[in-house]
Amino acid sequence: MSMPKIECANIDKCCAAASLVQSIALEETAISHILNAEGEKIQKVLSLHDCDAKDLLEVNKSVESMVDKITTLEVVLKSKLDLIKPILDDCGKKPPKSEC
Repeated sequence: MSMPKIECANIDKCCAAASLVQSIALEETAISHILNAEGEKIQKVLSLHDCDAKDLLEVNKSVESMVDKITTLEVVLKSKLDLIKPILDDCGKKPPKSEC
């Protein structure tokens, strides 16, 4: 699978802001896949007949660690979006000069 490409024909402030929003959306998609995989990990361990409480606690700790890291990333992404929002608001008030 190749990496998605975000391209603007003519780079201007509005196109750059739109590209940043697209990159945030791609990161959110990746996060959803990671969270889904963590859920599948829990389901797999629960379906094993020979797992004990120690195994369950170990998997729970692993999933909790991943969710903590994702929560930190979500805060960063929200901050990025908050920085971009005023630029996007300006772009919506005037007709675009070029196409993204």
